Amino acid sequence: MKKWLITLIAVVLGLLGLAGCSSDSASSDSKDSKVEITYGIWDKKQLPAINEIIKLFNEKYPNITVKTELTPYGQYFQKLETAATGSALPDVLWMNGAHVVQYAKGKVILPLSDMAKKDNYSLDNYPKSLIDLYTVDGKVYGIPKDYDTTGLWYNKKIFDDAGVPYPDQTWDWNKLKEVAKKLTNKDKGIWGYAAVMGNQGGYYDLIWQNGGYIISKDGKSVGFDKPEAIEALNYNISFIKEGLSPTQAQMTETAASELFSSGKVAMMFDGPWMVPEYKNNPDLNVAVVPKGKKRAVAIHGLSNVIAANTKHKDAAWKFVQFLGSKDAAEVYAKTGTVIPAYNGTQDAWVKSVPNLNLQAFIDGAQYSVPLPSVKNTGEIWQYETDILKKAWSQEESVEDAVKELTKKANEALSK
Repeated sequence: MKKWLITLIAVVLGLLGLAGCSSDSASSDSKDSKVEITYGIWDKKQLPAINEIIKLFNEKYPNITVKTELTPYGQYFQKLETAATGSALPDVLWMNGAHVVQYAKGKVILPLSDMAKKDNYSLDNYPKSLIDLYTVDGKVYGIPKDYDTTGLWYNKKIFDDAGVPYPDQTWDWNKLKEVAKKLTNKDKGIWGYAAVMGNQGGYYDLIWQNGGYIISKDGKSVGFDKPEAIEALNYNISFIKEGLSPTQAQMTETAASELFSSGKVAMMFDGPWMVPEYKNNPDLNVAVVPKGKKRAVAIHGLSNVIAANTKHKDAAWKFVQFLGSKDAAEVYAKTGTVIPAYNGTQDAWVKSVPNLNLQAFIDGAQYSVPLPSVKNTGEIWQYETDILKKAWSQEESVEDAVKELTKKANEALSK
């Protein structure tokens, strides 16, 4: 009996020992162990560059396999919330400024400051504004990947056919409306401008240009119901009311970017993330955005973060460091995919697509305004989408819509 018991104990201890070894191996990601990590992203246009970066990473770390998980932006954060609840987040994932405070304070993502310090990983390689954007309670949670501003994309062929000069830095709101009227051709099914209902690269830019604000400096209230914001929103929607832009329903059925690239829209505000899609269309180009009372565009940038529940912390950190390296930035730059955040690589991005005036986006950084970031930014954005679409579809006046939006957004900020 004793012999049987001793044998059983030995077997159990042996199994526990194996389990312990397995656990240690998973957490330490030793150089010889094979590890697979997942990388959550939302833009399929960036996949070619990302795949090239992963290939370079594997030349340095052949034992770490990276599997990309693509989720369209519309479902991305909803999926993350579900995954976070079930401890099933990707090991490494994209994060934006609107959600970083929420995810950092919720301890869903790891602080990276100590790891960066331990490995002498310099955070000075990136614009300070982007490091600040991903700093929460004194700790850095994301390594900057890229940044973006806004440009006025336009179709040269439509301008040429109408005998209208291309946009330049002298344009203002009045000029944009004047040219949109000249380029709108109902017989050909062409609209002069697409008044997209989007905050970044849309009505935020216009509100700032008109002297308004989105969130007060003390973070306690929004400015949507102020005269400057109401005037900016009414200006944007006026293009739809006057038949110079597709309606909200038309832009929901077919994305404005598709209408633009197919020659149905002459001009629209959009970001540098559209370069991979637009660069092969010889009819398209981009200029700086027209000014209002002053020049202003949103600036934002994505970062790479690590899930707090990752089982492969070491491998994930190695990958995040590489994603933030000059080598990775140069891949983004030479392919024209995005404006890389790594200092000194932006010129290569501008030159990567010589047929496009990409300098317009770099110029925009000079008068840019950081995209607002508070704990409840994601919730406020959802209110904007749900409520402002009533004004864009002309079910409600701008004045009524912003009254409701301001009430709900201020309640969110007071939590």
